[in-house]
Amino acid sequence: MEAGEEFGPWLARQLKLANKTQAELAEELGLTRAAVSAWITKRSVPRPTVMGEIAKALGTDLGTVHTRTTDTLAGLPVTWYHRPGYQDGGRDGGNAAAFAFDADVQVLARETCQNSLDERLVKNGRPVRVRYTIHEITGEALEAFRAAILWDDLQPHYQAVSESASDQKVGRVVDAGVRDMFEKGRLILLRIDDYNASGLTGDDYDDGKFAAVVRRQLESLKSGRGAGGSYGLGKATLWAASALGMVLINSTLSDPHEGRTERRVIGRLELPWRSVDGSPYAGPAWLGRPDPETPGAEVVRSWWADEETAERLHLTRDSEEPGTSFLIVGAHDVASLEQAESDLADDEEKGSDDGTRDIRAMHRRLVEALGRDFWAAMTGGGSRLPLLETSVRTLRNGEVVIEEEKVDPSEKQPSRTRALRAFFEGTTVDRLTEAGQVALRTVPLRLPLSGGARGTLGIHPGVLLVTAAEDDDGVPNQVHSLRGSRMTIKKSGVSGLPLGVNPFQAVLLVGRAAGESAPFAEEAEEFLRAAEPPEHDRWGQTEELTLRWSHTAHHRISRLTTEVNAAVKGLVVRPRSAGSQESAKLRKKLTVPRKGAAPKRGSGSALPELDGLDAEIGAGGEWRITAEVKLPRVDELPAMTPVVLLDVRSGSRPRLDWAELVAVEGCEVADGVLRFTPRARRAVFRGSTDAASHTVRTELTRLVLELRAGAGE
Repeated sequence: MEAGEEFGPWLARQLKLANKTQAELAEELGLTRAAVSAWITKRSVPRPTVMGEIAKALGTDLGTVHTRTTDTLAGLPVTWYHRPGYQDGGRDGGNAAAFAFDADVQVLARETCQNSLDERLVKNGRPVRVRYTIHEITGEALEAFRAAILWDDLQPHYQAVSESASDQKVGRVVDAGVRDMFEKGRLILLRIDDYNASGLTGDDYDDGKFAAVVRRQLESLKSGRGAGGSYGLGKATLWAASALGMVLINSTLSDPHEGRTERRVIGRLELPWRSVDGSPYAGPAWLGRPDPETPGAEVVRSWWADEETAERLHLTRDSEEPGTSFLIVGAHDVASLEQAESDLADDEEKGSDDGTRDIRAMHRRLVEALGRDFWAAMTGGGSRLPLLETSVRTLRNGEVVIEEEKVDPSEKQPSRTRALRAFFEGTTVDRLTEAGQVALRTVPLRLPLSGGARGTLGIHPGVLLVTAAEDDDGVPNQVHSLRGSRMTIKKSGVSGLPLGVNPFQAVLLVGRAAGESAPFAEEAEEFLRAAEPPEHDRWGQTEELTLRWSHTAHHRISRLTTEVNAAVKGLVVRPRSAGSQESAKLRKKLTVPRKGAAPKRGSGSALPELDGLDAEIGAGGEWRITAEVKLPRVDELPAMTPVVLLDVRSGSRPRLDWAELVAVEGCEVADGVLRFTPRARRAVFRGSTDAASHTVRTELTRLVLELRAGAGE
């Protein structure tokens, strides 16, 4: 049971909500204004006999005045506030942050679970629990929900968006979402609940977690230094996953706000610019209680909802444990459509179709994503407890379609889970000699000095774990790399493995994941976090890495990869025995007569391939590149054109001009085209870009080099 707010601040807010002054309340109670002022300033409290009169004046019951755990319902009812159009005529075609991610529930699971991990309450040592609920509603349940979200007030805005849908990508998605709801008579709600998390604490407008999520873009206020997110973009996946652009929120706070913790509710709508009844609206809208302190009491803020309201909005939480519930209204998963089509074919064969294909496919994809990306966070051992627990359940009109399924990391990733548990329990070995063993090696991450200074800050010993692969692990011979939040950041294969290597799986732990006491763990955490793009799915050159360290800082990560690959090979590649060497010598002496064969011809599978690349920025702002090309064993090699491009997040990559292109070994350069020396096994060339063709300052760019057949056009 939560403690009530102090009487004075509570009464002051109720007067604002009811649009009453202290003098007006005093007159209704037959008291002096000084008496009411003394209550407001906490110098005194009213006598019990006066409490009933105060309740009557505020239009509420005596219990509400005594407990003060919720606001009265007097005046200013919950409504939608739509941000007015910009006075300078500017227009937004939607929230640009949402375009950083695909409308994919697997991307949604990755970003939301990461955010919950970042907000885990660590003092109690328990994991954060995240549950995904897919709920399809139809018929009366759908009508009741539309009434709860004040659909009649929203419909003119959706209609305006639909009328201009042909001109806006977001508008087309929203228009399709509205048509799907009415034509099919259904709506898919996807709720994400986390428990043992901080909740959306802080003021409605000032700096804090609430404002960062609900009011602002590109702001990340995470609780821990080892947080997985850093861009403030992950929350945009919630709105990107809604075909209606609507997300409702109910948060239980770890730190009280206005004396309360439970059922802090607000909604946010993301629509493109629109004109309704001649009035322009910029885009976003919020569902909340009008704030009397704003001009005209038009802007809305969060409100403390009662249990009935939370239930009507499908936002009821299971317990008083801190955390937040996000309800995605009109959830859609474009990537699951292919799976749903496959299910349809199966249903037609079996002669059965209960109309739940979409939500069943969504359920499977969520479970798959959670097991793939968060297996390490859900694994414990020794004195190390799991950081995360996840589950998925699917309902239709409140009836269970798929029972709640708790994601088991040892079932989804058996080999990697075994490896991590062995590290936690201290049962690793130096070399693999028996089935089920886990070998450990340390690999150095040489941390650079910040500010572009030359030298090394220190060497952080990353932990590499290698074990035999099992059938349920997916693609074998891969390294999963992770840091403090224990979310899989990078998945990569090991190049140059000889034939006959037994299948294995490897895990690389760096930063705080390598151990809180590991040398330079915090510095490695900070460095690698800066090397991640918004998707947090790799380490490489980023703008932050360039600005805080240098444009060559990412080479330290490349060296780490080289060290990891060498260590893996040292553990899984069997050394050649004397007997095998003698057999190889014998095979060389044997010849097999055969008919003359036609000369080999170059083909799509026998093209020259880039095998190495080194680049630096010259004094004039140009890229200086040295590239190595691997040449196949064919008699004729096609001419190839090296093309240098700027790496961009979306759209076509801008092409840069060469200022100089020269051959070093195994090739000749003529008119920007490489022609390779016959029977050469490798070629090397150097080049410098024309700085005048750069559209962005070189220090802030990433480079892509391609070899294109022929003239390269």
